[in-house]
Amino acid sequence: MKHLLKLSDLSEKEIIEILNLADQLKFEKKNGIEHHLLKGKTLGMIFEKSSTRTRVSFEVGMYDLGGSALFLSSKDLQIGRGEPVEDTARVLSRYLDGIMIRTFEQAEVENLAACGSIPIINGLTDYCHPCQVLADLMTIREHKGILKGLKLCYVGDGNNMANSLIVGGIKAGMTVSVACPEGYRPDADIMKWAAESGRFTCTDNVLEAADGADVLYTDVWASMGQEGEAEERKKIFKGYQINSSVMAVANQGAMVLHCLPAHREEEITAEVFEAHADEIFDEAENRLHAQKAVLVKCMK
Repeated sequence: MKHLLKLSDLSEKEIIEILNLADQLKFEKKNGIEHHLLKGKTLGMIFEKSSTRTRVSFEVGMYDLGGSALFLSSKDLQIGRGEPVEDTARVLSRYLDGIMIRTFEQAEVENLAACGSIPIINGLTDYCHPCQVLADLMTIREHKGILKGLKLCYVGDGNNMANSLIVGGIKAGMTVSVACPEGYRPDADIMKWAAESGRFTCTDNVLEAADGADVLYTDVWASMGQEGEAEERKKIFKGYQINSSVMAVANQGAMVLHCLPAHREEEITAEVFEAHADEIFDEAENRLHAQKAVLVKCMK
């Protein structure tokens, strides 16, 4: 595995191998067992979008693995002043052992991989969020014991999270349902691919999508870069919320996940969030372990 650009590039086998390694690394960390698998390696972390979990988890992850991480803000790099991404990729390939980038355009990530000679890891784009979904799958398997045969329901904006959850869930053997307003649905090509599996539905009816779900998932109604649309989106997405009514139609013992940060009483009620906080913060913690597995797979 040279890069992690999007989950559709990975096979089911590769996804499960990452999850298995993540479980192993989590066990070792919890038990004080050092695993300096990337000793002497350096990861450059390019941020064109702000971050809490991505920055801290990758930085700590490289430290745990015996390497080091450099925070590279686009405000401080020449890429932020118009240097072509192709030139940035070729220069950084001579200094670093890998790059994690959190940015807007998926094309920028793909170009880094095409022009550079070191592993590129997608820390988030407007198109997809593969690292988050690997942590999500890890968390579901921890709590449920399996992935295959479970039903995952996503409620809200058909954004990068929806795109990656559809791909990751179906590749892991799950059934995926999505509830989004018309005009705010996931990527059309991803939905077409998912529909061919026979295990995907997309509707504007939240209760229909959540019926019989084993895992319920949501995200903020307005993502980074959409702040100017926030008030309009509150009107459009009203009702696209995980609440007690939605929980009532899901399977008994259904999990609730959220990639954070959460806006309580918008996409999720405070009551449901707090009832499932242990699952949600296990999910946040597992960003560290899943990403360490990706780092090892790409950079060792």
